[in-house]
Amino acid sequence: MAEFDICGESIENLPVEHIPVLADILAERISLPRDGVMVDATVGHGGHSLLFGRTLGPEGTILGLDLDEKSISRAQSFLKDLTCRVILEQCNFTEIDQKISENSLKKVNFVLADLGLCSRQLEDSEKGLSFLKDMPLDMRIDRRIQTTAADIINRADEKSLADLIYKFGQDRASRRIARFIVKQRQTEPIRTTAQLANIVSRALYRPKNKKRERIHPATRTFQALRIAVNDELGNLERLLEVVPDLLSGGGYFAVISFHSLEDRLVKFDFKNNEKAGKYEILTKKPISPTDEEIERNPRARSAKLRIARKIVDN
Repeated sequence: MAEFDICGESIENLPVEHIPVLADILAERISLPRDGVMVDATVGHGGHSLLFGRTLGPEGTILGLDLDEKSISRAQSFLKDLTCRVILEQCNFTEIDQKISENSLKKVNFVLADLGLCSRQLEDSEKGLSFLKDMPLDMRIDRRIQTTAADIINRADEKSLADLIYKFGQDRASRRIARFIVKQRQTEPIRTTAQLANIVSRALYRPKNKKRERIHPATRTFQALRIAVNDELGNLERLLEVVPDLLSGGGYFAVISFHSLEDRLVKFDFKNNEKAGKYEILTKKPISPTDEEIERNPRARSAKLRIARKIVDN
């Protein structure tokens, strides 16, 4: 599939550091009026907002939300030349209804939630989200959160750790991983991403003649901790709950998820709202990126896009 252009510019040539995932498909499926209102619930560096903002006139509005103050700052830089009104708020997207009200937005034509992390967040040594280099074991996207990943790893009992890793990481070896963690922390506290990654790798060690997994052994444990620290699934449930009442008739809701726990929540919410007569589901199956997009942007590999449209009020 050829890349979709907005205002004659290729997506890959956009002046943003973070390539927006599945942007070509979104641009094909969603059209905003010149005076439209888009709420980018996870504005990041502003890639998706820049694409759609270029289709809006001076009477249009983009409201961008993000927990990460560094992302808000970068988005401000990238979106400053748009002719439409741009409002950026550092907040959790669970506050979406409050921010819409505070900014006196009467209608919303499009809500977008890209639930993925950007490469700068993964590389940020203050956040401690990645095991690719040694960082403090933190994982808080919002620095106002009190509990870090290190707090959970060093304080939770073995059963609670195993349950967390199984529930949010979907790792069938969760009990073994938890056992190794508890044994290691009796010797010294686990404070860095490298420490934790090494412990999980030892717990999941397999002889060389066994089939190797394509992902790092610690991937699922790190996912589980990040979800727990940031209450990611609880926040997503709140967003899904309030969006139907925020959209104007014919308005769109698009969610890009990156693992099955997120996608399952979106799938069932869309179906429930369809049964209730609120949504028309435009993606009967989730849309995945093309091979070309994955080659250009490897982080898009696990992305799944679902789109619903609010049924016009009678």
